[in-house]
Amino acid sequence: MGIRNDLETGLITLHTAHTSYQMWADGLGVVHHLYYGPSIGEADLRCLEFRSDCGFSPQPAGLDMQRDYSLDTLCQEYTGSGVGDYRIGCLRLAAGDGSRIADLRFAGAEILPGKYELPGLPAAFDNGGECETLRLTLRDPVTGLTVILLYGVYEAADVITRAALLENGGTAPIQLEKAASACLDIPFGEWELIHFHGRHCMERQPERAPLLHAVQTIRSARGASSHQHNPFAILAAPHTTEDAGECLGAMLVYSGNFKIECELSQMHSTRLVAGISDDDFCWTLNPGERFAAPEVLFSYSAAGLGLLSRQYHHFLQHNIIRSVWRDRPRPVLINNWEATYMDFDARRIWDIARQAKELGVEMLVLDDGWFGSRVDDRSGLGDWECNEEKLGCTLDQLIGRVREMGLLFGLWIEPEMVSPGTALYAAHPEWVLAAPGRSPATGRSQLVLDMGRPDVVEYLYQVFHRLLASHDISYIKWDMNRNMTDVFSHALPAGRQGEAFHRYMLGLYDLLGRLTRDFPEVLLEGCAGGGGRFDAGMLAYCPQIWCSDDTDPIHRIKIQYGTSFGYPPAAMGSHVSASPNHQTGRSTLLSTRATVAMAGAFGYELDLQKLTDEEKDLVRVQIQQYKALQPLLLEGRYDRLTDALADTCFTAWQFTAPDKSRAVVSLVVIDPQANPWPIHLRLKGLDPAARYRESLTQHIYTGAALCHAGLTLPIMQGDYPALQIMIERMDTE
Repeated sequence: MGIRNDLETGLITLHTAHTSYQMWADGLGVVHHLYYGPSIGEADLRCLEFRSDCGFSPQPAGLDMQRDYSLDTLCQEYTGSGVGDYRIGCLRLAAGDGSRIADLRFAGAEILPGKYELPGLPAAFDNGGECETLRLTLRDPVTGLTVILLYGVYEAADVITRAALLENGGTAPIQLEKAASACLDIPFGEWELIHFHGRHCMERQPERAPLLHAVQTIRSARGASSHQHNPFAILAAPHTTEDAGECLGAMLVYSGNFKIECELSQMHSTRLVAGISDDDFCWTLNPGERFAAPEVLFSYSAAGLGLLSRQYHHFLQHNIIRSVWRDRPRPVLINNWEATYMDFDARRIWDIARQAKELGVEMLVLDDGWFGSRVDDRSGLGDWECNEEKLGCTLDQLIGRVREMGLLFGLWIEPEMVSPGTALYAAHPEWVLAAPGRSPATGRSQLVLDMGRPDVVEYLYQVFHRLLASHDISYIKWDMNRNMTDVFSHALPAGRQGEAFHRYMLGLYDLLGRLTRDFPEVLLEGCAGGGGRFDAGMLAYCPQIWCSDDTDPIHRIKIQYGTSFGYPPAAMGSHVSASPNHQTGRSTLLSTRATVAMAGAFGYELDLQKLTDEEKDLVRVQIQQYKALQPLLLEGRYDRLTDALADTCFTAWQFTAPDKSRAVVSLVVIDPQANPWPIHLRLKGLDPAARYRESLTQHIYTGAALCHAGLTLPIMQGDYPALQIMIERMDTE
């Protein structure tokens, strides 16, 4: 299968295990998109292309009489600018002569073994023989602008990655005002858009809407991929469900400002364009220079949203996450934040650690407030020296005592920020994003360091390299607690301020890459006020990301449900917190909180000393249960058994071992009913012919019976009750 390039016809077809993607370079050098969907073998689909004389859609120069040929109506692989295609485009630019035109024509295609890399950017990688690369070159003959389209074909994974490199082969600078990563033109079909909106403490809520004959845009202009929108979208046929129907996903491997645009055209074709947001973006491309646009991960499913999600889960786990922790069981941790906030000293931390060890916890994480003058969220950021007066000991003494108890030690940091009034700010006010003559806005009483400056990145590298090299630290929680305003870099000239947002991301990726290479054994968890930067770009460095600052289990069900459409549950940091919940005031059972948290990277975020003896015994059981189930989380298949946003009284999900030998079904009643309807579940992913025992009643069923007839569960009432049902395959007699 792989990549087929017919030099005689100009037809190029990309094959994965179950899909095909076809394009065609015609005699004029225009590269048409023909198809993306289920496998078509060696078929030539040029005959399906629809052309007509569409009024007011112009023809390229020299085709005056061929009025059925217009860039305004053709499906294309990547669009130029100003040459007659009025739909959303991939490029916007200003050439050296002031013109804003780019007429991109085919200049060659090359098939290469392995996976391409993108300079300065995270991207998918090849574990060895998994990927083949198509390098497709387009060129504008007047400006010399060259666009190299990169396609990574992962046959077994049913994923096609795309990226773009833009090179200035001319003699004058080019101002790039938009440089998208990829365009996907779908010539036929009815599609709906699924995207994932939200806010702080309620991230990644799925929303599904029909495509309109208009431009629909998902974007972030906040300097981070954001709580409000996620750089992942799905196009689904109107009747597509979890288990049936067509759908395809587009996921950006990028953590900053992004834009995903969709348009239903006048000819009823669908265009999706994804890449860096062009809001406040302008990049000067001097002669001989190259700009790399971030990668997009495309995947297609003809069997519903569940399969599409599993394809992304597997791909992110195996081809995006590089950490040595990717496949390792994660230590069960206790984070002191919701137990103490910043009101602690070493003795209080040791008391928490001592109790945690007795209950089976494996790591203690010291959160915000251990450094500088940090007594509240208005001070101290940037002065990364341990506050020994507050602790009553050195950091090494604190860590040493925790390690003597038999626990690993983790630490919270927020490298990208600085508080006014700190020594760092006093020494380097020019390191802050702030425009001359203006007082910058603050968020959480802090300012943003200019990560686009190499001197800032080098300073932070030295600070945190020294921290990790000097202390026995096994885990870092990397936080980022405000979005960007006043984005002006004192290291850039006036004409290049449009580069500041993207240079920030390049600096951040550089810092993350250097530290993770130097300290590969340190487990790095990403965080941005919870889930404000939960994206594939951060997963390239952080095998898990704090899913949300909202730890209310009933809300977390919805947050984790939406997140699961694109991202693997093993990457979702999820903790058991105190009840009543600190964010919502809701009271829930300890067992319910644990059931929800076990759908992610599990831990606790409360004062264990305040639990009753009965609750402490339950924590011991929960930890052992999670450790037994963790292989399912890391390697198994995940299924959404219900719609967590639907008006139902319960929600449920399932993890299944790759060999189908066992599964766990988790269920939470989110709206206990009087005179209730039955709770009935159909399971998924089991071997139809195998015999399984379910733990609730110890009854034995075939896999076919569990998946088609299902289980009817007993009435569950009270304050949000939950249960977990183990499904074990019986030995063959």
